[in-house]
Amino acid sequence: MTTNDLGDFLRAQRARLRPVDVALASHGRRRVAGLRREEVAVLAGMNADYYARLEQGRERSPSPQVLEALGGALRMDAASRDHLYRLAHTLPADRAAQPAETVAPALRQLLEGYAHTPAFVLNPALDLLAANPSADALFAPFHPADNLARMTFLDPAAGTFYAQRHEAAEAVAASLQRATGLYPHYPRLRELVRTLSAASEEFAALCSSYAVYGKTGGAKELVHPAVGRLSLTYQCFDVRAAPGQELVVYHAEPDSPSSEALSLLGSLHATGRR
Repeated sequence: MTTNDLGDFLRAQRARLRPVDVALASHGRRRVAGLRREEVAVLAGMNADYYARLEQGRERSPSPQVLEALGGALRMDAASRDHLYRLAHTLPADRAAQPAETVAPALRQLLEGYAHTPAFVLNPALDLLAANPSADALFAPFHPADNLARMTFLDPAAGTFYAQRHEAAEAVAASLQRATGLYPHYPRLRELVRTLSAASEEFAALCSSYAVYGKTGGAKELVHPAVGRLSLTYQCFDVRAAPGQELVVYHAEPDSPSSEALSLLGSLHATGRR
């Protein structure tokens, strides 16, 4: 028996939409939840029989153009579209390139401009490609502070550094799952996933859940051994000049205890380096 993951995913995406969600009129009694196959085909601009073959698993090699049309017709967000491409074993043309591994001098200068808040650059494998002094101070409990996934799953410091350790682990695993869809032939990522899967049962279990999402921003509760608890928010930005790179900036509420703790942490780190 063969699996039909692509068809199952399309069917699930179709079931979550109503005609009103996609500006279609609804006629007659509907025997299925969500849109009909014929309605999806019309929205995607394709033959209804061809779409039915996709759902039934009789057609397994849709082109990137077909996948793009289906992603739009079914109102998929970025993470769902990425997953759709992965299930079809293909990639859009603009994502075929390998990630950039070198951080441009201008971006390094930008990092230094965040004098009192941690800022760093990641690749899709979550390697720390560059970090400002405040980020170096924040991640000082890890030895080495080289890769967020390795630090989260294999470094003992993670157990006390992350106030919500399990949530942090889930987010890291989901991010790597998403990256494997975007860059299936990226050697560094494949090597890291193999290493973590062999060394961490927790990572292997989280990957088997197939949660897929990327972080754009949110809250972080961290506990640093030098200054105590830090309540931070963060934002992530794609570096357009370097495909695959992501700038992450942590921020504390102005005049808050966490803001004061970050300033103290920076001072302690600078003194220690001197």
